[in-house]
Amino acid sequence: MILITGTAPPVFTTCYHPVLLSHSHLPPLRHESAIHRSKIFRFRSVSAASSSSSSSSSSLLPPPRPDKASELRALWKRFWKVAAPFWFSEDKDQARLRLAAVFALTLATTGISVGFNFLGRDFYNALANKDQEQFTKQLLYYLCGFAGGIPFFVLRDYAKETLSLRWRSWMTKYYLQRYLKDQTFYKIQSQSLIDNPDQRIVDDLSSFTSTALSFSLTLFSATIDLISFSNILFTIYPPLFLVLLLYSFGGTAISVFLGKGLVNLNFLQEKKEADFRYSLVRVRENAESIAFYGGEENEMQLLLQRFRSAFDNLTELLIASRNLEFFTDGYRYLIQILPAAVVAPMFFSGKIEFGVINQSVSAFNHILGDFSLVVYQFQAISAFSAVIDRLGEFDDLLDNNSTRDPSQIMDEIKLTYQSAGTSSLLRSNGSVQSRQNQKLLEIEELTLQTPTNGTTLVHNLIADIYEKDHLLIMGPSGSGKTSLLRAMAGLWRSGKGRITFYLNPQDDFTQEKYESHETLVKRSSGDVLFLPQRPYMVLGTLRQQLLYPAWSTTMEATPGGSKIDGASSLLKKDDGIEEGYKPTTDDLMRTLENVRLGHIVDRFGGLDSLHEWSSVLSLGEQQRLAFARLLLCQPKLALLDESTSALDEANEAHLYQQIQSAGITYISIGHRQTLTMFHNKILRIATADPQSLERNWRIEETSLLGPLNQ
Repeated sequence: MILITGTAPPVFTTCYHPVLLSHSHLPPLRHESAIHRSKIFRFRSVSAASSSSSSSSSSLLPPPRPDKASELRALWKRFWKVAAPFWFSEDKDQARLRLAAVFALTLATTGISVGFNFLGRDFYNALANKDQEQFTKQLLYYLCGFAGGIPFFVLRDYAKETLSLRWRSWMTKYYLQRYLKDQTFYKIQSQSLIDNPDQRIVDDLSSFTSTALSFSLTLFSATIDLISFSNILFTIYPPLFLVLLLYSFGGTAISVFLGKGLVNLNFLQEKKEADFRYSLVRVRENAESIAFYGGEENEMQLLLQRFRSAFDNLTELLIASRNLEFFTDGYRYLIQILPAAVVAPMFFSGKIEFGVINQSVSAFNHILGDFSLVVYQFQAISAFSAVIDRLGEFDDLLDNNSTRDPSQIMDEIKLTYQSAGTSSLLRSNGSVQSRQNQKLLEIEELTLQTPTNGTTLVHNLIADIYEKDHLLIMGPSGSGKTSLLRAMAGLWRSGKGRITFYLNPQDDFTQEKYESHETLVKRSSGDVLFLPQRPYMVLGTLRQQLLYPAWSTTMEATPGGSKIDGASSLLKKDDGIEEGYKPTTDDLMRTLENVRLGHIVDRFGGLDSLHEWSSVLSLGEQQRLAFARLLLCQPKLALLDESTSALDEANEAHLYQQIQSAGITYISIGHRQTLTMFHNKILRIATADPQSLERNWRIEETSLLGPLNQ
C-alpha cells in the first residue's frame, strides 16, 4: 500500500492492518534533535580569523529572562529583527514571489493528503469486502494519485531549499557588510565584545534561514491539516476528537516541563564547540611559535580543557534529551493503538465499515501531529531558539547598541578626512609658521586613552605633518606609540581631541561641512596606508599579495589548486588611486626587484602560484612584500609600525630610500637609532603619569641624513 502524508515527502509503507498502517502517519522518529544539530555545527568548517576565546564576558550567556511571557516576546522580537530585512530588501519582490510559490505547493500537498485519506478508506473497504473489482479500481486510483502527487512534494522541497539558499546568501552579504563596516570586526576582536562571530555568520545564519523557513511551512501545513482533517474526524466520531485534544495538550505540557533546560544547554553547546575549534585554529596559525617554545604540553592541556567543557555540557544535553525522549517515544507509539481502540466498538457493532477505521486513524494522526508540534519538535525548537539568541545578540552588537561603555570614555576623538589644500599653516608645539608644502595631517589637543579601562597614554598632543615631513615616533614599550597610530587609523576613538587628514577630494566639500564635524572623506589606500609589524598575508596568489588592498582581482583556481587563470584581469576599487591606473605584470616584477624580492617569483612558480604565504615567507620577506604594496599604491602618507623590525640595517635603509624616492611621506614607529637618519622630526613619548596632566611628549627637529638630502 502507498500513503502520502501532509507534512513529509511520500512514504512507502507495506502493511495489512490498520493499526500498523497508522505508524506511517507518525512524524519520523529520526527527528532533528539538538544532538543532531550539535553534530552539524561540530563538523562545519571554521574561519581562520575566528574571534576570541571563552574568557569573554558574561554577555556570552543568554540574558536572564524573568518569565515565560517576556521570554517569548523577547524571542519573537529578536526573530523578527533578524528575519525581516530580507523580506523588505531590494530583493523583496523575488523573495515574496518564491515564498508564495512554496506556500501554494504546501497547500497542494495538503490537498493531496486529504485525497489519499479518502482513497485509503475505499481501498480498505474493498479489501475487507473481498471485492476484487473494486480493489483493482482503487489500486489504480492509488497509483495514479501517487504519480500525480510526487511532483508536488518534490517541487515543494526544492522551492523551499532554493529560497532558503537565496535568503542565506542575502543575509550573509548583509551581515558581512555590517561586520566589516567602520572597523566593527576590529572592535569585536580587540574588546572581546562577543564570542565567535565567524560561527554566527557561517553556521547560525545557515541554520536560521533553513529552520525558520521549515518551521513557517510546518505551521502553515499544520493549520491547513487541522482544518481539513478535524472535519473528517468529527464527522466519524466526535468523542475521538475530544480524546485527541486531551492527549495532545497533555503531551505538550509534559514535554515543555521535561525539556525546559534544553534552550540554554544548546546555546552553551554551540559556544563551547566553537571555542574548541578556534583553539585548534590557533595551534595551526601559530605552529612555529609553539614549536619554538616547546609548548605542546601546554597546548594539549588548553585544548583538553576546552574539549572537556564542551564534553561536560554535551553530557548534560544528552541527559536532558534522554529524559525527554522517554516521554516523546512513548507518546508517539501509544497513538498507534489509541484511535483504533476508541472506534473499534463502533466497528464491532456494525455502525462503521473497516475502511473507516483506517480513515479515522489517518485523520487522528494528522491532527495529533498538528496539535503536538511542540512535542515532536521540542529539541529542534530549543536549538533554533539558541540560534535566534546568538544572531540577535550579534545583530544588536552590529547596530552599535553595546560597543562601548560610556563610563570608561571621557570623550571621543574626532577623526575627519578633509579635502587637501584648505590650510597652509603649520602649528608645531604651539608655534605658527607658513609652509609651501601641502599639509597632510593635523593633530589638535589629542588626549589618547585605552578603550578598555580608560588609561591615558598621551596628554594633549599637538602636531602637524606636511609633505616630506617624515616623523619618527620613539619611546619606551607601552607608552602608546602603536596606540597613536591606531587612533590615526580610526581604530581607537577613546579620548578627546581631533585628527584631520588633508587628502584628495572625492566630492564637493565645504568648510561649513567640516565645521559641523562630519566625516568628509573615507580613508583609502590611495591616500593613507598602514604597515603593521607583522604584515597581513591574504589567502591567494603572490599577485594578490602585491595588489592588496588597493586592487582586487577576479580569479578562478584550477582543479589542481596551484595556478590561477585570468589573473591579469584587475578591477580597481573606488579608493582614490589614479583613474585607470592598473599595475601590469612588469610593474609587479619591477617592484619586487626594488624591494629585493625578485627571487621569490622563480622560487614559488610565478606570480599566480598559491601558497600559505604567512608560513612559506620569513617575517623579513613579508615585511619587504608589504613595502612592495606601499610602492605600488603610492599613498600620500604611510604609517609604519616597526615595519622593518625583522630586517637588517642594510635592507632597512634600502627600503626607506625606495619610499623616499617615490615621494611618499611617512610616519614611523621604531627603536633603532639608525632610523633617525631617514626622518626629519622625532616625536618622543614618555610613559604617562596617571596623577599628572602634564604633556608626556616632545617633538624634536633633526637633519634628514637619507640619500635625498645628503
